[in-house]
Amino acid sequence: MNGPDPVRPVLDPIDRLSEVIFGLLMALSFTGTMSVAVGEGDKVGAVLMAALGCNLAWGIVDGVMFALTTAVERVKRLNFFEAIRVMPLAEARRVFLSELPKDVRLVTSEADAESIVTRIRSLPASDNRRIVNIRDVRAAVSICLLVILSTLPPSMPFLFIDDLPTAMRASNAVAVAMLFLIGARLGKYMGRSPWPMALAMAAIGSVLVVTTIALGG
Repeated sequence: MNGPDPVRPVLDPIDRLSEVIFGLLMALSFTGTMSVAVGEGDKVGAVLMAALGCNLAWGIVDGVMFALTTAVERVKRLNFFEAIRVMPLAEARRVFLSELPKDVRLVTSEADAESIVTRIRSLPASDNRRIVNIRDVRAAVSICLLVILSTLPPSMPFLFIDDLPTAMRASNAVAVAMLFLIGARLGKYMGRSPWPMALAMAAIGSVLVVTTIALGG
């Protein structure tokens, strides 16, 4: 007897790692440009609060945009299945094939497509027309929290180091190290060697650091 379906996480590993990378890159770019704006001395706290505020705002925006794009894709999918049900069979088969990814389309015959379309047309129409559900809300909140929490480790130097340039370099080092580790995790999840992705993420972070230093950050 089959057991209950496993509960899927609201975000898959690639989504989670991508949001952390996004938050780290935002923190790197923003703290660098803010340090140019506020200067040195007693402004370390200003950079810290600005970085946290920036990632809070972007976390909210990113979460809302995720929910919005998910809703749009869901409506498109519902409309697609409704169209498949009412189209003439030959046209439905053609539309179905055209919507498949190229690699899948190459190995899908017209007979295969017609068989799938026939099964789709035999299914009862779904009564659930809800565009946004609780899972979408949980995913949006998770994205917001990931972006915000990813700012915390690079922000720690600003809490303990009063000198702004020193705090900046320490913060940069933490962020680049985190990008390296997360890149390695991402590469491993992709089924490849972790080092190319780790080095690529660290290189992107280093370019941002060098750019901000060149601008006076």
